[in-house]
Amino acid sequence: MLRRVLIALALPLFLAACGADNKWASDEAVRAVQYRSDEQPSISLITVIGLARGEGGHSALMINASQRVIFDPAGSFVHPRAPERHDVLYGITPEMRNVYIDYHARNLPRERYYVTLDTVPVTAEVAESALRAAQGNGPVGKAFCAVGSSAVLRSTPGFEGAPSGFSPLRLRDWFLTLPGVQSTQFLDDDPRLVHGDLLQMKDGSIEAYDR
Repeated sequence: MLRRVLIALALPLFLAACGADNKWASDEAVRAVQYRSDEQPSISLITVIGLARGEGGHSALMINASQRVIFDPAGSFVHPRAPERHDVLYGITPEMRNVYIDYHARNLPRERYYVTLDTVPVTAEVAESALRAAQGNGPVGKAFCAVGSSAVLRSTPGFEGAPSGFSPLRLRDWFLTLPGVQSTQFLDDDPRLVHGDLLQMKDGSIEAYDR
């Protein structure tokens, strides 16, 4: 019992040390932007990949359930119309989805990246299970994006075999073996995206803003 208490007390310090994001948008902010898509319920793995060396830079999940969200573990995306609660971004309309992808598919000074979107259709019940798993996961420490994404997948029926570990590419390789997966690739000059007029440099980082 004492060990459990000590772990509970130490967890916030551990998360802070790892750089976990403890943002918690208000109920009003989340309700104001909730978006329900007419598309089939689905779970999508978003992977950011470096063009030069082919390394995985980030993993995230887009979940189309009773509402569409992006679980962005240890992510840096910020937008006033996508309020965040413990790495879950709300208000993921088609436009906001494109803003999120465009933010990551950037030609940055030190590296060029592209984004893959791999989608598996699921039942409404499975999508809702994934949504609950993302909402209940809690904030993820920096560099643990693949670990966090895998944890949510392993808590979802049909995705229990997701590999654990720090490699976004290993997670994607497994995801691509799932039945019915459909893949799309986005480069920084993709006409489907919104491009740099929504990006603003601030204190050395990039934040996404509305027009």
